[in-house]
Amino acid sequence: MDFASFLTSLATSFILFVVLMLLFTWLSRKPGNKEVYYPNRILRGLDPWEGGSGRTRNPFAWIREALSSSEQDVIAMSGVDTAVYFVFLSTVLGILVLSGVVLLPVLLPVAATDNFMKSSNDTSKGTFNDLDKLSMGHIEEKSPRLWAFLIATYWVSFVAYYLLWKAYNHVSDLRAAALMSPEVRPEQYSILVRDIPPPPEGQTRKEQVDSYFKAIYPDTYYKSMVVTNNKKVNKIWEDLEGYKKKLAHAEAVYAESKKTGKPEGTKPTNKTGFLGLLGEKVDSIEYYNQKINESVSKLEAEQKVTLGEKQQASALVFFTSRVAAASAAQSLHAQLVDTWTVMDAPEARQLIWPNLPKNFYERQIRQILVYVIVALTILFYMIPIGLVSAVTTLANLKKILPFIKPIANIVAIKTVLEAYLPQIALIIFLALLPKFLLFLSKEEGIPSESHAQRAASGKYFYFSVFNVFIGVTVGGTLFDSLKEIEKDPKSIVDILATSLPANATFFLTFVALKFFVGYGLELSRLVPLIIYHLKRKYLCKTEDELKAAWTPGDLGLATRVPSDLLVITIVLCYSIIAPIIIPFGALYFAIGWLALKVYVPSYESYGKMWPHIHTRLVAALVLFQVTMFGYCGIKKFYYTPLIVPLPILSLIFAFFCSKKFYRFFQATALEVACRELKETPNMEQVFRSYIPPSLNAEKVDEDQFEDAASQVSRSQSFV
Repeated sequence: MDFASFLTSLATSFILFVVLMLLFTWLSRKPGNKEVYYPNRILRGLDPWEGGSGRTRNPFAWIREALSSSEQDVIAMSGVDTAVYFVFLSTVLGILVLSGVVLLPVLLPVAATDNFMKSSNDTSKGTFNDLDKLSMGHIEEKSPRLWAFLIATYWVSFVAYYLLWKAYNHVSDLRAAALMSPEVRPEQYSILVRDIPPPPEGQTRKEQVDSYFKAIYPDTYYKSMVVTNNKKVNKIWEDLEGYKKKLAHAEAVYAESKKTGKPEGTKPTNKTGFLGLLGEKVDSIEYYNQKINESVSKLEAEQKVTLGEKQQASALVFFTSRVAAASAAQSLHAQLVDTWTVMDAPEARQLIWPNLPKNFYERQIRQILVYVIVALTILFYMIPIGLVSAVTTLANLKKILPFIKPIANIVAIKTVLEAYLPQIALIIFLALLPKFLLFLSKEEGIPSESHAQRAASGKYFYFSVFNVFIGVTVGGTLFDSLKEIEKDPKSIVDILATSLPANATFFLTFVALKFFVGYGLELSRLVPLIIYHLKRKYLCKTEDELKAAWTPGDLGLATRVPSDLLVITIVLCYSIIAPIIIPFGALYFAIGWLALKVYVPSYESYGKMWPHIHTRLVAALVLFQVTMFGYCGIKKFYYTPLIVPLPILSLIFAFFCSKKFYRFFQATALEVACRELKETPNMEQVFRSYIPPSLNAEKVDEDQFEDAASQVSRSQSFV
């Protein structure tokens, strides 16, 4: 890629970003689009335009609003986890800005004014002379100018240490403030108990749990809910909810027909067979009413069976005090590690119910197997991708599927298929990876959605760094240097350092595309807008259907965080070798920080994602320092060993951060839990908030959970 092509690529991406932003400012002012662009405010009953009319709204008002939004505004609108994500963005932005302020005015002139003629260590493949002059590749071997790059490595490292330490402190304060809130949060009064041993003879599971915890916490123990196998009752409940939605849709269609057709209207019909395409045609309203009545009877019968006969070796235990619950969650209750295991209870909406009864040894075995599968996936993922790409070529598809030959032989279709089929298959294969990693994380036996998201995020980060960053960087060079590595395994560091400058333009363009096109599409929300209007016109007949069409998705931290961590890894590793990448990285995180807060979090973990983010930021820093050590070695700089203390210092820094802060992210500090509440908690309401929807009866029945929930007599009422 020459310099003109590089500028053309950037200009095209920038123009596309500007077009998308202009579309956003125009579309977001239309009253009919407010649900797509301001869903979070609408869901909270607030004015979408904050007091202004959509038609008189300043086209760039969203930037002012983003800049003026305080951290408390973010927490109020989207929760602590979203605020922590913005702390991550602002911290990384700070690292890049403070680094760039020094590196750009110092390193660029140092590199550009060196008289050394470029050799095989050019910054880019081909002729990219103008940018080569601004990189470390332009510096002569053993040159004293390399001191500037070595000192710059220390500067970036210490800026990162300072800001990461400050951010950890800040996130810890955010978590403490949220947990000290005087509002009643059910998860703060409960713990999750797993690995319950078999009950003694003559004692039921509920009696066993009740007597065990009542003996240890006689004054603060409230009640327990034994976890049950809900697979069958969940299926009946899901069918019932589906019939209710279909009935509401049919009634809305019938009501609409009275306004647009005959006064008596036309009753909708449907077929009872496969996907509503086959079978007898029936009156939809009568049919769904009948199905609802049948399902209600089945549900009530199955609820009794589930609560009485399908209890498992896990339970939720409730306390009348936040301090008692916090203390119980971090205490050792049994002398053996594989019995009476306790932890903080996640929110009810986070619980992965099928994982709760999995015993200690099953969880350990599953975790090992998942780690092996993930390691193999990371190492060999390019093999199945290559196979899929090969199989999906037009020639091979004709052999596998002979019936497509007549269509595939049409010139126009043949041209399109040959040009795009392997690429489409590759994109689909890669798109399946995050869901596959999330599935694997849940298969470990993890009890909560937020924990599974964190686990999947970690796996995705290491996959991205290995296959995207190191894979692209080292791939060709490693293949060409197998004999050299076989003779001297230590040379792999030198090979990595040599390969990095050779791919500078690829990654520089990659980061630019990520923020111009990626964030442009996200901020413009064109795809959600089109889907919303199509559903609104052709599918939605009820208010619930309409709300489901525009309600935004979750922030998606399991994929968003690893993607951002990959970008900061790339930018850090190139920040010294090719400092021109720093402004592109800063723009990426600046635009990310300005992103509209339209997402509605599906859970709240009070910042538990931060230690995960912090650890991987330090890992990126170590990779940067190792890379600089290797590249300075390639330049035969005598003082390269002075970089050796940096990776060691990074590991020490990570160790101290973990020891100082991490425990509070595992459990709730008692000094935080002891803060006063606005009102006495309604413990029955706290208890019932954890009842799965499929077991929650239409009418509140005190005796409903007598089989799966212990009933403890209390001298004081908290109801």
